[in-house]
Amino acid sequence: MSIEQLAETAQAMVAAGKGIIAIDESNNTIAKRFEGVGIPNSEENRRAYREMLLTTPGLGEHISGAILYDETIRQSTKSGVPFTKVMNDAGIIPGIKVDKGPQPLAGFPGEVVTEGLDGLRDRLKEYYTLGARFAKWRAVINIGEDIPSGSCIEANSHALARYAALCQEQGLVPMVEPEVLMDGNHDIQTCYEVTEVVLRSLFDALYQQSVMLEGTILKASMVVPGKSSGDKASVEEVAESTLMCLKTTVPAILPGIVFLSGGQSDEDATAHLDAMNRMGPNPWPLSFSYGRAMQSAALKLWSQDLAGNVAKAQAIVHERARDNGLAALGKWSRG
Repeated sequence: MSIEQLAETAQAMVAAGKGIIAIDESNNTIAKRFEGVGIPNSEENRRAYREMLLTTPGLGEHISGAILYDETIRQSTKSGVPFTKVMNDAGIIPGIKVDKGPQPLAGFPGEVVTEGLDGLRDRLKEYYTLGARFAKWRAVINIGEDIPSGSCIEANSHALARYAALCQEQGLVPMVEPEVLMDGNHDIQTCYEVTEVVLRSLFDALYQQSVMLEGTILKASMVVPGKSSGDKASVEEVAESTLMCLKTTVPAILPGIVFLSGGQSDEDATAHLDAMNRMGPNPWPLSFSYGRAMQSAALKLWSQDLAGNVAKAQAIVHERARDNGLAALGKWSRG
C-alpha cells in the first residue's frame, strides 16, 4: 500500500464526528469484565457479545473503526457473516491489536516493556488478508517513585517505532499508544511532565525508524492527576493541560489523535474530549478510541438477558457513540 493509501485510511479513521471503538480485550481481560457482571467466559459468549456491539444499527454514523482481538477478527455472526464484512458494510474500518502485552523490564523494578515484535511481520501479513487495515500497539508507562526511567521510556518508544515501521511495510496504518497510567498519587503537573517526555521520545523514535507520520495515528492518554492523589482537576484544566502537552510534542503533519479513556468515567472521558475540541481549532482532529467508556453500561444491561436485551444494549452503544461523536466536534452537552 502506498503512503497515499495509508494517509487516506488514517484520515478516514479520524473523520469529522467519528471515532474508534476498542473491543480488543484479551480473553483474560474480558474474563474479568464478564465475571464482574456474572457471565461465563466462553468463546460463544465472547462471540455473541462482539456481535451485539458490531451489529448495532447506525453504528457507522459515529464509529469509523474498531480495534479487534485475534479471536474476534476470525469470528462471524451467528448467521455466518464474517465480522469484517459486517464492519465494511457499515463503513467501519477493521483494526487489530498486535502486541503481546507488557512484561517486567529486566533491571528496572516496577517498570514494563511491551513485547510482540518477534514474528510480527508474518502476523501483520495475515491480518491484512483477514481484512485489517490498521493495527494497535500499547506501551504502558507507570508513574511512581523515581519512575518512569529514561531506559523504560526509550525501550517502549523503540518497540512502538519498530512496530509502526512493520505495519506500514504491510499496508496497515499503525496506531501508536504510549499510555501514561492514571494509577498513582501523582499530581496533574507530574502527569504533564511525564507525558511530554514520553511523546518527545516516541516521535524521535518514529523519525529514527523512517515511519511516515502521514500514515500514523496517535492514541494518547489525557493529562490527569493520579487516581489515588485525592486531586480532582476540572474539565477545563484537563483539557488545557492535555492540549498544551500535545501542541509542544506532536507534529502537525500527523493525521489525527484519538484518546483512550484510561479509567475515567464515561461522562468525564466525553466531557474532556468535548472541551478540547471547543478550545480549537487544533493542529489535528481530536477524537476517541474508547473501550470501557463505550461498552460498560451496555455490557451491564446485556448481561441480564443475553438474548432478550440485545436491542436495548445496542441502543446504549449507539448513544455512547453519538455522544462521543458530538464531543469530537465540540458539540456535546451533558444530559
